[in-house]
Amino acid sequence: MNIRALIFDVFGTLVDWRSGVARELQNHLRVSAQEADALADAWRDEYQPAMEAVRAGHIAFCKLDLLHRRNLDIVLDRFGHEADEATRRELTLAWHRLDAWPDVTPALQRLRTKYLPRPAPTATSR
Repeated sequence: MNIRALIFDVFGTLVDWRSGVARELQNHLRVSAQEADALADAWRDEYQPAMEAVRAGHIAFCKLDLLHRRNLDIVLDRFGHEADEATRRELTLAWHRLDAWPDVTPALQRLRTKYLPRPAPTATSR
């Protein structure tokens, strides 16, 4: 078998989005762990409706960070939380700082022993 690429669904498969986002919500908003979990779930639940709005042309195509921010504003308003602009920016970036599941690093290391990454072609090697 000539395998040329290994492709992964990173979100939720390789990273634990919920714990990381809930932790950041708890730290920045000073809420309980239970409320942080509810906020994280509600924030994530806004993703598909936002994407549908983009696909339907109701929201212009934009970077995911802008949708995450829009959805955060919706959820904070729904839950009655105030947050200044700096806090909202930091919370939006929580999606950039997701922790890997504990077994991801050893699993990727095992895959690497069999499927070494090839260097990218250079102009001189073409």
